[in-house]
Amino acid sequence: MERDVMLELLAPAGSMEALRAAVQNGANAVYLGCGSFNARQGAKNFTPQMLTEAVKYCHIRGVQVHLTLNTLVADREMSELSALIRHAALSGVDAFIVQDLAVVQLCRAIAPEVSIHGSTQMTVHSLSGVLMCAAWGMDRVVLSRELGKEDIAYIVKNSPVEIEVFAHGALCMCYSGQCYLSSAIGGRSGNRGRCAQPCRQSYGYGRWENKYPLSLKDNCLVWYLKELQELGVASLKLEGRMKRPEYVAAVTGVYRKALDEGVVTNQMLQTLSAAFNRQGFTDGYYTQNTGSHMFGVREDKYDDAKWLQQIRQTYETTENSLVGVKFQCQVVAAGSVLTVTDPEGRSCTVYGPRPELARNLPLTEEVLTTRLEKTGGTPYFCSEIECAVEPGLTMSASAINTMRRDALSQLTALRSRREQPRLGRPEKVAKFQGFRETPGLTVQITTREQITPALLKMPLQALYVPLHILVQDPELCVALTDKVTVAAVLPRIIHDREMPQLRQDLSLIRHSGVRQVLVGNLGHVLVARECGMQARGDFGLNLFNSRAVSAMRELKLLSATLSFEMTLPQIRDVSKAVPCEIFAYGRLPLMITENCVIRGRTGSCTCHMGSVKLTDRTGADFPVIRDGDKCRSVVLNGKKLSWLDRRDDLSRLGLWALRLYFTTENPREVDQVLSCWDRPTPFDPGACTRGLYLRGLE
Repeated sequence: MERDVMLELLAPAGSMEALRAAVQNGANAVYLGCGSFNARQGAKNFTPQMLTEAVKYCHIRGVQVHLTLNTLVADREMSELSALIRHAALSGVDAFIVQDLAVVQLCRAIAPEVSIHGSTQMTVHSLSGVLMCAAWGMDRVVLSRELGKEDIAYIVKNSPVEIEVFAHGALCMCYSGQCYLSSAIGGRSGNRGRCAQPCRQSYGYGRWENKYPLSLKDNCLVWYLKELQELGVASLKLEGRMKRPEYVAAVTGVYRKALDEGVVTNQMLQTLSAAFNRQGFTDGYYTQNTGSHMFGVREDKYDDAKWLQQIRQTYETTENSLVGVKFQCQVVAAGSVLTVTDPEGRSCTVYGPRPELARNLPLTEEVLTTRLEKTGGTPYFCSEIECAVEPGLTMSASAINTMRRDALSQLTALRSRREQPRLGRPEKVAKFQGFRETPGLTVQITTREQITPALLKMPLQALYVPLHILVQDPELCVALTDKVTVAAVLPRIIHDREMPQLRQDLSLIRHSGVRQVLVGNLGHVLVARECGMQARGDFGLNLFNSRAVSAMRELKLLSATLSFEMTLPQIRDVSKAVPCEIFAYGRLPLMITENCVIRGRTGSCTCHMGSVKLTDRTGADFPVIRDGDKCRSVVLNGKKLSWLDRRDDLSRLGLWALRLYFTTENPREVDQVLSCWDRPTPFDPGACTRGLYLRGLE
C-alpha cells in the first residue's frame, strides 16, 4: 500500500549511512548539514559533492531533503554561505532550515524557489512568532519543544504556514537558540553548532553533587501521532544527527510503523529504548506535566551487537520498495511496449522484441503481470498494472525482465533530475558607521530595590525595567518617565495563553507614560507594535551580523543589542543600521528554562523567594533567578562580565550605548558599580570576566 504522507516523518541524517538508514526505514524527508553552517558540527555532515548525491538518492525514492543552515553567521562568512545556498539550490534541495534572519534574506534572494523553514533555534513559541516568520517569507516553522498540546493546537489552527513539531529525541534544558552556557564555559557556542553539552554534566545546589538538574530525558511522542495529525501538524521531526545510523534506522522504523498502523506495541517501545535513552523517555512538555520525572542521564547498557546487526540489515542489505508506479504493457504481433509512470506523472516508455508464435503455452495477461511485478531490489513497487496480450503469442521471461529493468532505469534517471532553479543575487548591505561619540549608558534592573537614588541621577539613555515591576506600581511608571526614558523588559518567553495578560499589562503601563519595550524574541516585536509600543531589541534576538542588524531597521526598532558572543572587531565592523548597544557589565544570562530549576531542588516552587546557585565539579557557581514573575528559570554566569575599567576600548566601536545589567546585586552593590562607571576599580579576574569579546568562539 502507498503511504499516507499527510503527516511528514522527518528524520535526521548526520552521514550518508544515516541517510540511507532513514530513507530505507520510511522517512518522508530527511534533514542534513553541509559544511560549517549547521547546528551539529559534531556530526559527519556532507560535502557539497555528497550533498548532490544525497539529493539524487532521496528524490529517486520520493524523499525530500531539507538542508540545515541553522546557525548564526558572521559577516566574513557571507560569501561562503551564499555559494553553499547556490550549490544546494542547483543540487535540488527542497528546503532550507534557518535561524539567522540574515540567512533568511540570502536564501530568499539567491534561491527564491526553495522553501524556507524557521528552525527551532529561532525560539518560536507563539502565534505572533509564527506570523513574523511568515511575513519574512518562511513556509514552515519548527516550534519550541517546550509547547504543550493546547499551545500547538492554537498555533496550528491560526497559522498561515506549516508547523513542524519535534516528536522524538534529545531535549535541551534551555529553549533552543537561547543557550549560551557552552560558549561561556568553553567558547563552543550552540548558536554556532558547537555545543559541548555542559547541561549533561553533574551539578549541585551551592556545592557540587553527583546530580543532573539540567539533563532531561529524551522526548517521545509516539503515542500521540494520530492526535498531532488531527491537530494539523505538517511534520514530525526526529532528533539525532549526532547519533549512529542504527539509531536513525530504529527510531524512524518505529515511528513509520506507528504512523501507518496506528498502534504502539511493547516491542516498538523496547526498540526505542534499545536505540538510545536517558533512563526512559518523557512527554512532559506535550502533556504539560513538567517536573523531576522529566530528568535522566544516558544509559549505555543497550549496545548489543546482535541487535545492531539486525537494525543494519534494514538498510544495508535491502532496497525497500518505496515508490508506487503504474505499468502499462502491450504485447502484439507487431511488437511489445512497456510504459511506467510514477506518482508525479513522469513516464518512460521502452520497446521490446517482437513476440513469437506460441508452440506450447502462450503468454497470458496473468503471467505478464506476475513478471512485471517483480520489482525487488529497486526503489519501486507496482501499485497498478494494465496488460494487453494478443492471443497465441509468447515472449521469454528474460525479454520481459529486460523491458522492466530498462523502463525503471530510465525512470530512475528521470526522477533524479530537477529543473534548473531560478537563481538571483543578494543586494549588498548598506554600510552604517554608527556613532562617533562616546557611547551612552543604559541600565537594566531585575528587582525594584535596584532602582536606587544614585541610579536615577545617572545620565541614562534608557532604563530597562521588568514589565511586572512597572505593572505592580503605576506610580513608579509616572515617577520614572519624568526622569528617564523607560523601556519595559518583556519576558523572552510568552506563551499564547499568557498573551491576553501581556496586552492588558502593556495597556496599563502605556497609560502611565511608558512607551517603549525591550524585546528578546522576534514574535514580541509584533505584539509590541499591535499594543502601540516602540520596541528595542534585546540580546535574545541573536544579532550577529550586518544583515541581521539591517533587518531590525526594517522592523523599525529603536535600537538593538548585539550578541555577546561577538568579538570586539566584529562589533566594530558590523553595519549599525540602528543604534547598537552591548553589555559592559553584569552576570550574563546563559539559559532560560521552562522547567523551574529551583523546584528541581526542593520539589516545590519557591523561585519567587530568591535565587539559588548551581555548582559544577570545578566549583564554579551559576546563580539561578526567576524570569520576571513567571515560573521559568534563568541560569546566570557566576562571574560578572566587566569592562568598566576598559571603557575606552568600547568607545571606539561605533556604539550607541553600553549596558549595565543588574541581577543578583543588592542596592549597595548597584551603587558601587555605578560609582565605578566614572571611577573604575582594577579588574578582578577571580570575580569578573571579559566574556567572549576578546577570546571569541571556536
